[in-house]
Amino acid sequence: MKKALPIIPHASEFIPHEIADMIRSYSFEAEKSGCLGNEQLLLIYEQRWFNLYVPAQFGGLELSLPEGLKMEEALAWADGSLGWVVTLCSGANWFIGFLDTDIAKKIFCNEKVCFAGSGKPSGTASITDNGFEITGSWNYASGASCATIFTANCIIEKNGVSLKNEDGSPMIKSFLFFRDEVTIDKDSWNTTGMIATASYSFKITNLVVQANRCFTIDSRCAVLPQTIFQFPFLQFAEATLAVNSSGMASRFIDVCEKLLAAKSGNENSKLGVSHNLMRELEAAKLCLQALRESFYSAIQLSWDQYTRKSFANSGLLSKVSKSSKNLASGSRALVDKLYPWCGLIAANPNTEMNLVWRNLHTASQHKLLLESD
Repeated sequence: MKKALPIIPHASEFIPHEIADMIRSYSFEAEKSGCLGNEQLLLIYEQRWFNLYVPAQFGGLELSLPEGLKMEEALAWADGSLGWVVTLCSGANWFIGFLDTDIAKKIFCNEKVCFAGSGKPSGTASITDNGFEITGSWNYASGASCATIFTANCIIEKNGVSLKNEDGSPMIKSFLFFRDEVTIDKDSWNTTGMIATASYSFKITNLVVQANRCFTIDSRCAVLPQTIFQFPFLQFAEATLAVNSSGMASRFIDVCEKLLAAKSGNENSKLGVSHNLMRELEAAKLCLQALRESFYSAIQLSWDQYTRKSFANSGLLSKVSKSSKNLASGSRALVDKLYPWCGLIAANPNTEMNLVWRNLHTASQHKLLLESD
């Protein structure tokens, strides 16, 4: 019987191998410096990866969500930190669909435009006669080292009193700031992995901005017509983060296969270890492929609904959320099953295997990737 081909190709099939090799060749240098290198950034600008979802009229690639996810997975397969920065920053550049048109034109005339920021409402925006006065501090702005724009969520106040929505919850709005309006703390990012993402904290004190700096991330408030701006932000964010985990897991499996080949050719290696690694590798590949196919199927079904303007029902969107979290948690779990069979090379911070492992486990701490009851 002829073996069925996988529905979704390996992540490496979504990016030219010479580009992936070039990205990977700078991984340790970027980690040492604590941010993406000039060569990596030049490639990002040339390929317009920060603008995966930005409309062509603003210089973007205008990819569909399934297309963008495959590219993000491939970049995470090439290098976890670069893939994460592109994912978070292209996800923030997606906010163009909700911005004041005039300010969007001004910002996106820069070919190096890069949004970074935080979704945590750890700032306040006090209403003034012409706009808002902003004060706050925000953590984990991935890509802060190359960001031209910072975004942040703030609780809205008037005369010192927090305003409420109709349901009684605090009124929270999103704002954008230019790089010279924020103070960046370069000592605030200290982790075992994802070091080159430069996910710094930033703060603002008593900054007065006009009302057009405020925007609402809601499909009902979209100012651009493309389908991508109708897709719910929660599922958009969950999906884009999840493919970073699967991309890194795919790379870990690839590196394990190289290790297995080396062990198989070494007469002094323990045959039991090689056998167990081989067994776990085959199981990991099958498991990851099943998770990826379930994920991409859920994404395509919901995306098709939105492209037909019939908008996905809550059941389809729930499947996107569930498959995203399953993909992320499953990717981490299968890597952890492989890890013990890889020997001390997996614990050596100077090896690619260890770098991928550290990046994956650091990325997995994002709250949107955590499974919930």
